[in-house]
Amino acid sequence: MAYTLRSISQVGTSEPFELQVSRGQIPGHSALFKYGYNPNIVNVEETIWDVGGIYSYPTSAVPMTVTSAGGSTDEDVQVFVQGLDSDYNILSETVTLNSAGTALTSALFLRVFRAFVAGSQAPTGNITITNTGVTYAQITLGENQTLMAVYTVPAGHSLYIYDGIVTHGTDNSGAFMTIRFLTRAVGGVFRTGVKVDVINSELIFPFAQPLRIPEKTDVEVRAVCSKNQANAISSVFQGIVIKEQGSL
Repeated sequence: MAYTLRSISQVGTSEPFELQVSRGQIPGHSALFKYGYNPNIVNVEETIWDVGGIYSYPTSAVPMTVTSAGGSTDEDVQVFVQGLDSDYNILSETVTLNSAGTALTSALFLRVFRAFVAGSQAPTGNITITNTGVTYAQITLGENQTLMAVYTVPAGHSLYIYDGIVTHGTDNSGAFMTIRFLTRAVGGVFRTGVKVDVINSELIFPFAQPLRIPEKTDVEVRAVCSKNQANAISSVFQGIVIKEQGSL
């Protein structure tokens, strides 16, 4: 069915625009909510994600090996993997772990930014999504979902970010966390878009005008502690992904 892309309400004027986006009632628009958590950041900067350290990105589209630390116990666990293909188009695949607790995607991923347990069987160990020994996502035991403040904007779309949120757990030593929101265009380097400090609190930084992130741009949140001690940190960024075609 043909449609015209436009950023106006299409089901009456009383229902909020954001709700209509979440309901799929506005063509070419989709809501994005990315949440990351890192339980152990010291005085070396790390990406806010399940594994720790600075996140690595594939340099080409590759198959992903999905492996459970539970081994054969986790046979038949289903895992949904989402990211982008070699042309930066949205790509997803659901795999079922074999008798060794592993599975190989048939799809080739240039980016992986989300994974979760898709079926009714929960794993008994961490699940990693890797290629040639590099981890691109992890489903930590008990979470059944990746917790990674990492995203890449699909081709032909722009991401409009409404706000970001960071939360630092309780600390009595006076240590604070420095958090950076970074973006990297294709062929470029990571640039700091927002840099904030937080201690024992939550900080929300809204954008009066949504922050536009162009297609194929990598988005990531990193943090570092002011002292050589372990601190937990979480981060959220959220907004709307809009297909950049058609009339407004």
